[in-house]
Amino acid sequence: MAHKPKFSIITITFNAAGVIEPTLKSVLEQTYSNYEYLLIDGGSTDGTVEKAKASGIEFAHIVSERDNGLYDAMNKGIKLASGDYLCFLNAGDSFYSPQTLQTIADTASREEELPHVLYGETAEVDEARNFVRMRRLKAPDKLTWRSFKDGMLVCHQAFYARRDIAPLYDLKYRLSADVDWCIRVMKASSKLVKVDAVVVNYLQNGLSLKHHRASLVERFRIMSSHYGLLPTIGRHIWFVLRAVIKR
Repeated sequence: MAHKPKFSIITITFNAAGVIEPTLKSVLEQTYSNYEYLLIDGGSTDGTVEKAKASGIEFAHIVSERDNGLYDAMNKGIKLASGDYLCFLNAGDSFYSPQTLQTIADTASREEELPHVLYGETAEVDEARNFVRMRRLKAPDKLTWRSFKDGMLVCHQAFYARRDIAPLYDLKYRLSADVDWCIRVMKASSKLVKVDAVVVNYLQNGLSLKHHRASLVERFRIMSSHYGLLPTIGRHIWFVLRAVIKR
């Protein structure tokens, strides 16, 4: 059965006028048209919202108000979304090509029912939009909720969850709630399908990178809650040894 899934593209912004243009441009260039675009802004004062409104994109929703952080804003997006899949494309990130959504939709259409999760590969770019490298952790051919025991193997922006099974983000996590969210989505999923393509350009300046140590501590808490304390300690010892060996 052929499907033409609708994507809810959600961009979270706060004073992002300096990086949002490539994001908007990549949405505007998509050859696949069955999507809605939601901008959830934290009350920017630098012209971010004005740039978005002037981009030529017809937004389904633009919200600009104070929030309680990134994941609170993402929850607002989830509540407003009406598509089959949630796609979080943060300010500075961009679709890999104009055909990205078409490629993902084509992958979904080959299945008898819409997969619970669609996921692909990630390229990392700098602020000048220059390609830096492919993401160090490669998306596996087979993905389950247990896969993240080895780290976040799929970038959040390359992970498309079906809206009807997607929970809200747990706001007790301030830096890595996306890891917990992806694991909970996968626990609720029976069909996870890899898209054989790079689907996103990820800008190397994320919130977790700016608070790297705190982010790692939070990720440890998340992994322990899902996989158990002792197995998580064992995996982290292996992570350290693997990093030393690769040097």
